[in-house]
Amino acid sequence: MDIQALLENANRYTLTSEFNYISKVKALSDELVSTKIFEEPLIAIAKADDTKFRGLQAEGVIGEHFVLPEDWLSSGKSVVSFFLPYTEAIRNSNKLDMSYPSKGWLNGRIEGQFFINKFSEFIVENLKTSGFKTIAPSIDKRFFSNTDEDNKGIGKLHTINWSERHVAYVCGMGTFSLSKGIITEKGMAGRLTSIVTELDLPPDNKEFKRFDENCTMCGKCLKNCPVNAISFEQGKNHELCSSFLNSVLAKHAPWYGCGKCQVNVPCEKRNPQAR
Repeated sequence: MDIQALLENANRYTLTSEFNYISKVKALSDELVSTKIFEEPLIAIAKADDTKFRGLQAEGVIGEHFVLPEDWLSSGKSVVSFFLPYTEAIRNSNKLDMSYPSKGWLNGRIEGQFFINKFSEFIVENLKTSGFKTIAPSIDKRFFSNTDEDNKGIGKLHTINWSERHVAYVCGMGTFSLSKGIITEKGMAGRLTSIVTELDLPPDNKEFKRFDENCTMCGKCLKNCPVNAISFEQGKNHELCSSFLNSVLAKHAPWYGCGKCQVNVPCEKRNPQAR
């Protein structure tokens, strides 16, 4: 197993999995039936012992509750981050009314996350079958987000013990946007997942000059936000964003989402700083 084989397996699963297409049972409108959710993924790789992972434990980044790759899998050699871009159909659906998330985006967010979990399971089992112990932290029983904080004693909102965005940054996938997403070479409209594996892969070793290097600070995401949760001064206000997402969830449960900061922006489907 090498990086090319890993990528080919990931691409094949993305293209052929029934879970990457909105089913008739789950579609929020008839025209969304059989719509493809994600394009083939990008991957970025870091060594499991990269010191930048330890830097994520600093106060003001994530915190000491961030679990290091070695603590997820003691024999791990590599961390592989995957970015799966949303298809044009999903992205375009969310541009028709910039004040409220589209049904296509809601399906893409919820059914898309179901696919991401299945994708992660597939990659883990594929590598295990090849003889390499592998785990995907986001689907591991030890994973938690701020929704579990009362049981974990973290006492912080909007925190997590394995942040896909920060892991992607360390792996060299891309840099942060004003809206706190990750801008990859295929933009930021999509979803992330990652694995820790015994497979020893060559790291990308991409060094960014700034944590927001790919962002042009154009302010388009600021203007797009329906609740003014983004500003040049403070970046993203998570409380305002979460409040809006909760209102969408209350109306459409179990579906929720927004994504207005990811569409109709220069970084929607590309790195706007790329030369």
